[in-house]
Amino acid sequence: MSQEQLNPDKPETILTHSDHQEHVSSPQVASSFEGATSTLSRARSKLGLHPQHPVKYEDDEIHQMNLLWPRIRLVLREPFAEFFGTMIMILFGDGSVAQVLLSKNQASAPGGDGYGAYQSISWGWGLGVMLGIYVAGDSGAYLNPAITFSSCIYRKLPWRRFPIYFVAQVLGAFVGSGIVYANYLNAINNYEGHGIRTVPPSNTATAGIFCTYPQTFLTKPGQFFSEFIASTILMFVIFALKDDRNGLSKGSTNWFPLSLFFLIFGLGACFGFETGYAINLARDFGPRLMSYAVGYGPQVWSAGGYYFWIPMVAPFCGCAFGGFLYDFFIYTGPESPLNEPWLGFKHFFRIGTHQTTYEHDMKMRNGNHNV
Repeated sequence: MSQEQLNPDKPETILTHSDHQEHVSSPQVASSFEGATSTLSRARSKLGLHPQHPVKYEDDEIHQMNLLWPRIRLVLREPFAEFFGTMIMILFGDGSVAQVLLSKNQASAPGGDGYGAYQSISWGWGLGVMLGIYVAGDSGAYLNPAITFSSCIYRKLPWRRFPIYFVAQVLGAFVGSGIVYANYLNAINNYEGHGIRTVPPSNTATAGIFCTYPQTFLTKPGQFFSEFIASTILMFVIFALKDDRNGLSKGSTNWFPLSLFFLIFGLGACFGFETGYAINLARDFGPRLMSYAVGYGPQVWSAGGYYFWIPMVAPFCGCAFGGFLYDFFIYTGPESPLNEPWLGFKHFFRIGTHQTTYEHDMKMRNGNHNV
């Protein structure tokens, strides 16, 4: 899920070379510091990140610039944030599904019938998204390749940043689901049988803990439309929540994670039955790959009439359409190509050369933008 730095009232401190010089004790150290800074900037630029990394406090950079791991962290801070933000989202989301499914009919539960119900899953995913956004604030907390994609189209996020975020999000989901699997390994063995791993529509399937599977009655167009409409709603509402020209959303940046909690909860409660509302390639593909790797077999790909590609494609189409609807009918800001001559098509066909300005990137990172 998305978004940029959550507190616009506290703009981050970006150091200039003159600021650094005040804290450097000798010309030799100053030269070394400048060289390291230049190297880091080039590395970040090659990855599509802004050359100047987000720095909150001067000493954070000055004290650690000569240490190997801190330098790596300064280069990859935003991808790391996307990785861990997505991982946290999956831990809570898949964890809630595991607890509800694997405790089914357990008389030892407080209610005598397991530890949770379907609404517990909606709560788990809502909380996972909200907490993931807090973890990944410096990266923009997209947590979803389809939202990153729509941000590149409609909010001038540099296209070169998309691949590194994509990889970080998928890996975060893969690792998060692996942790859930390891935590619930004994419970899965107890539920299915030791070493037995099945996928829906088996009555004892546990593969649905990790990724989504459609109801058996759904046609292929029905599968696609279910994911498409949920993704459209997701992107449309996110744009509305982040639109500071929207009277009700203005000044509500700090409430954005909580708003996303209710949005994800609502999507699960109202649109989750048919396909499991993946609405996110990383959330579905990463855990699906993990479940294949631990022994659920090729059925994770073939189940539901090879359903696996639907949550990979439909979220991109739905989020792009949701962003289009919001910008075409409501949004008035200059960031959107739909507010440029010819609806931005001339710019769209030059996406490979587009670069975000320094001022615009800082504005985005401080939350004064709309995705």
